[in-house]
Amino acid sequence: MSALAVLLRKELHATFTSPIGYVLAAVFLLVLGYSFALTLFATKTANLIYIFHQMYVLSILLVPVLMMRAFAEERRADTLELLLTAPVREIWIVLAKFLAGLALVYGMYAGSLVYAVILGLYGEPDWGPIYSGYLALMLHGALLVAIGLMTSSVTENQVVSAALSLGLALMLWFADSVAYLLPAPFDSVAINLSLIGHFRPMVTGSVFVSDIGYFVTLAMLALFLTTRWLAER
Repeated sequence: MSALAVLLRKELHATFTSPIGYVLAAVFLLVLGYSFALTLFATKTANLIYIFHQMYVLSILLVPVLMMRAFAEERRADTLELLLTAPVREIWIVLAKFLAGLALVYGMYAGSLVYAVILGLYGEPDWGPIYSGYLALMLHGALLVAIGLMTSSVTENQVVSAALSLGLALMLWFADSVAYLLPAPFDSVAINLSLIGHFRPMVTGSVFVSDIGYFVTLAMLALFLTTRWLAER
């Protein structure tokens, strides 16, 4: 069995035996269920655009809490040094934690598929925006997990890790709001860094390579920085 498979099995066991993930998943799905019912009865429209935006916000709030233990707990328990001295590369450690966190986040997202099923049974939804909306959520979740890993790797305090991750996500969310204060070409940079600016088109059915590249590039950058910081310990 490869090093990545062994580490991933360990991380999946740690992730899915912790009550934190199940509690947050329950909160996530309860809020979504309430929102879906209200939206469906209020608008009488067969789409999930509002729900996707709700999931976007809830992910920003909850994923940092899910990921705050990734490396911070290892530091607190003094097991990180033991893990880093094992005959495995740092990249496999990071990828194992990333994939385990992603499995939990995608599991939460999968619970919302019932809303698409309901729309399909009792309405005639436009499936294009629904497919692209879930693609946007998958990319969004991957970026948040990567950011959570990065912040957890620099501190042993879980609350600090969650706060840093939330702060970075909020800064990306509102990056375009400060564009008018910046001179060119920094205003364009701020607009292009906007998280919601790349998320919104996809949930309405417009999929651009630039939007996909935004999420993939930032997630890979966060994973790279996490790996480098671990290698320097």
